[in-house]
Amino acid sequence: MQAASGTKGGSSGSPVVDCQGRAVALNAGSKSSSASAFFLPLERVVRALNLIRDCWDAFGIKSESVYIPRGTLQMTFQHKGFEETRRLGLRNETEQMVRLVSPAGETGMLVVDSVVPEGPAHKHLEPGDVLVHINGEVVTQFLAMETLLDDSVGKEVNLQIERGGVPLTVKLEVEDLHSITPNHFLEVSGAVIHPLSYQQARNFRFKCGLVYVAEAGYMLSRASVPRHSIIKKFAGEDIENLDDLIAVISKLSRGARVPLEYVKYTDRYRNKSVLVTIDQHGWYAPPQLYTRNDATGLWNAKLAIPLESPFVVSHRAGHMDANLNSVSPLTESSPMDLKCQHESENTADGCVKMQTDEEIAVDGSHSGEDSIIEKKRRRVDEEIAAEGTISSFGDLDDIKDGALRHPSSVEGSDLARTISSNASLAEQVIEPALVMFEVHVPPICMLDGVHSQHFFGTGVIIYHSDCLGLVAVDRNTVAVSISDIMLSFAAYPIEIPAEVVFLHPVHNFALVAYDPSALGAGASVIRAAKLLPEPALRRGDSVYLVGLSRSLQATSRKSTITNPCTAVNIGSADCPRYRAINMEVIELDTDFGSSFSGILTDEQGRVQALWASFSTQLKYGCSSSEDHQFVRGIPIYAISQVLEKIISGTPGPFRLINGIRRPMPLVRLLEVELYPTLLSKARSYGLSDNWVQALAKKDPVRRQVLRVKGCLAGSKAEKLLEQGDMILAINKEPITCFLDIENACQKLDQSIDSDGVLNMTIFRQGKEIDLIVGTDVRDGNGSTRMVNWCGSIIQDPHSAVRALGFLPKEGHGVYVARWCHGSPVHRYGLYALQWIVE
Repeated sequence: MQAASGTKGGSSGSPVVDCQGRAVALNAGSKSSSASAFFLPLERVVRALNLIRDCWDAFGIKSESVYIPRGTLQMTFQHKGFEETRRLGLRNETEQMVRLVSPAGETGMLVVDSVVPEGPAHKHLEPGDVLVHINGEVVTQFLAMETLLDDSVGKEVNLQIERGGVPLTVKLEVEDLHSITPNHFLEVSGAVIHPLSYQQARNFRFKCGLVYVAEAGYMLSRASVPRHSIIKKFAGEDIENLDDLIAVISKLSRGARVPLEYVKYTDRYRNKSVLVTIDQHGWYAPPQLYTRNDATGLWNAKLAIPLESPFVVSHRAGHMDANLNSVSPLTESSPMDLKCQHESENTADGCVKMQTDEEIAVDGSHSGEDSIIEKKRRRVDEEIAAEGTISSFGDLDDIKDGALRHPSSVEGSDLARTISSNASLAEQVIEPALVMFEVHVPPICMLDGVHSQHFFGTGVIIYHSDCLGLVAVDRNTVAVSISDIMLSFAAYPIEIPAEVVFLHPVHNFALVAYDPSALGAGASVIRAAKLLPEPALRRGDSVYLVGLSRSLQATSRKSTITNPCTAVNIGSADCPRYRAINMEVIELDTDFGSSFSGILTDEQGRVQALWASFSTQLKYGCSSSEDHQFVRGIPIYAISQVLEKIISGTPGPFRLINGIRRPMPLVRLLEVELYPTLLSKARSYGLSDNWVQALAKKDPVRRQVLRVKGCLAGSKAEKLLEQGDMILAINKEPITCFLDIENACQKLDQSIDSDGVLNMTIFRQGKEIDLIVGTDVRDGNGSTRMVNWCGSIIQDPHSAVRALGFLPKEGHGVYVARWCHGSPVHRYGLYALQWIVE
């Protein structure tokens, strides 16, 4: 029923009453563009109510569940006027008969609009058929048709129709609508998959029961499988129903990459094929099968696959291997001391074993196998000494002679890329060290304010040996450690997984590890780049900007340094996330745009800087903002220093990398955000001429002084340094740039008697003050703990939150990184732990 009642949204479900207060309809919807509202008649509601009452009366108590018969022929009708039915071929005598037996005022008849494939009416009825009789009774209204079908579930009905003026009689079996309405679904890696319901089958023109993706979740969305897809094949096997899909999943191990074919209703005649990576790191629980319990109204969950299936066994084995893997502490062996003992026990699918929270420890324990480990240490030391820490792809003389080719004697060299002689010398040398990143962040692990779930970027291999490969990349490509990373190599056509092993807390770079054994024959044609941290780049120097296109083609151009020491100034985003602070970057006269990342090399292909992508947020007015990125060069010395510590085995927290526990370096920091001020401005603030001259003499290029923008909450400098302080000297040595402070912090680590404090001279409100300021030691792990509770993600306050300058006193609080919809807790809120517990 339609009425001009002008009801608004939110009133659906309310009763429609007559003048005597009797409910006659249900408010079902309205048109926002007009005052029209639509009311649902109550005849079928009364039928359902009576069936429930009869059931209760029969049992004497309220039954837990009541069956309400619903019949269907898996087809839809439309009510069309007699003028339209005549055009469809309805005979005059049939129309006259219908008018005669129908109630006064009847204006039309029911016409078949659609038929669901492989349903009861499929191949029997067609769109345009005019319904005349059901079981000998003239039916022209939906209510009468529904009544006949609901009362005939499991029985056959005779339909008399006219098709183009030709009378036809068909016999169809009425199907139970409940049987084709899903009462169970599969949840795997965040995806919700269930048999295709009648309602969606009618919309999509597919048959009921097909495997339907209601929500893609993480695993399927990572492979670009959209919602509303129909899965046709998985891992090479045909998928006809949900049981087929569960059977295939139970055979797969975590980390396996298998093909999946699907079809979309918008493009039903073409199957699409993608590669799906089975949840490797255990971000999600094993597949769960949820079944609706009509007695309780709840959905009961159970494990969808057997406990002995490879999917579950591989998940448990990964944790067991991590717990069983133990090595001597760093005093007995360095990270490079352990040769790849996992080569013989590596996983069959070539996937890298990844680290779990339990595998991070600041200290190790003696395993009782000192002699064995010592032998391994000596053997690996010899190999590292012979191999060197970094190497170029080929000899420079070979490159000058012509096109650079991989040695034909190497197995698989026919797949290695031949580098054109038209490319620059730097491009020819460095291309075998370039890597394309594809990074996915699971939705349930959106920590540290990460602003996207999908990233692309270019990295450079800085270490490559038989048991470990390391790649440097910017933190706008690898933002958080909880990521799924796939590497594609420019030198060899292969894609392998990788893991984050180091996130620099200040500088905009991360180190990612891969397993060289997963490269197969490609391991011998891939090389690490040569790093050239000294001499530092200067204004006017020529460099080569080299990177990769999405097709893994190396691209380069010769550019000139316009400014080698521009201070980065990135403001806080609406959602606090990592931003580069206290670092200088390199600017070029020409580049390839804001989305092109890569490296800067000299003419011989030696890496002098990482051409990195930086994330920022542009704000428009008071309320709107937009994510933005730009590219600048990061001098390679910072990366080189971390690499040297990893190779030398500097003490630090252990990480499990390629099945071996290795110590990662710690970083000593002055946790203060600084910014440069010109000496001419500093003089106006009252800085003495002596200090102006001393700072200008120390650094005649920059001619600046560093000022305090703010201290990170919870840092040792928080109570000592104030906003606006000018840092003049550390240990009586003038300070003019961020590198000076980093070097002062590194000297503390090198000193045996160091107590971790800096003797600083600052200028505050017209006075010179000497202070003893403590430093903080941070690791490169990023956030390692979180609580996922009712859809909310709760973690410790990360550095970007601490940079805002506040932490609650009670245990420094917890940070709500993401929240579930409907929760009164504000996103990005910081709450005292005690308050949350209460």
